[in-house]
Amino acid sequence: MTTQIKEEAPLGKVIVITSGKGGVGKTTSAAAISAGLAKLGHKTVVIDFDVGLRNLDMIMGCERRVVFDFINVIQGDAKLKQALIKDKRLDTLYVLPTSQTRDKDALTQEGVEAVLNELKAEFDYIICDSPAGIERGAQMAMYFADEAIVVTNPEVSSVRDSDRVLGLLHSKTRRAEEEGSEPVEARVLLTRHDQARIDKGEMMTVEDVLEILAVPLLGIVPESQAVLRASNVGTPVVLGDPSAAASAYEDAVARITGKDIEMRVEAERAPGLFQKLFGRTA
Repeated sequence: MTTQIKEEAPLGKVIVITSGKGGVGKTTSAAAISAGLAKLGHKTVVIDFDVGLRNLDMIMGCERRVVFDFINVIQGDAKLKQALIKDKRLDTLYVLPTSQTRDKDALTQEGVEAVLNELKAEFDYIICDSPAGIERGAQMAMYFADEAIVVTNPEVSSVRDSDRVLGLLHSKTRRAEEEGSEPVEARVLLTRHDQARIDKGEMMTVEDVLEILAVPLLGIVPESQAVLRASNVGTPVVLGDPSAAASAYEDAVARITGKDIEMRVEAERAPGLFQKLFGRTA
């Protein structure tokens, strides 16, 4: 009698989205990337690690549906399925919000690991929206990551702080600590790219950024009013009206899934007089 060996389903991939400083578009990027993966049919969950601030659920448009959160699950006050919020637009997209009233010490390594292990068994992608900086919350978000997306603007202070984050990814993650493990694969996502300002010397070139950070480029997102509008109405930019920013995020998502997409730098169209009068800009 031949015994058949049942193959286990592959575990989901944990991707941390992090940055050295705030205000670079990290949570906007986490929302866009998770929604973009879900649009392609990948079952995706995005987790808010920014305990005390909790902006992700607002950008995802589900803040009024939060009953239980990430910290409730870690502390055993709720089951994971009670805290997960299913997106109303995409059946394959879920949000795990965090607490506005606790502090970052509520994130324990054992608790985070237990939640991620449960999610990895059910989801294709687990996107971790990290707090900016290098303190405890950020380190907890990146510790169990398989891959990292470092979000930066083409400005000296942003790039310098991103370099510090890359140092943590290379030294303070579980993969870095375990003998023989592959390191966390890190890529940079350049946001708020503005060629006019670069030409004036007010921003760094893409080449200069990559020379300093020395990691592969995931994508270039242009400065865009579409991003602000999408955040204000609680819709990831890839689910809103067509825009250069949405296209840039969709290209980045395709690269995450292994597709070879040519790197392109688009800019939003300059509005004409009619568009200026009626506020219809891309």
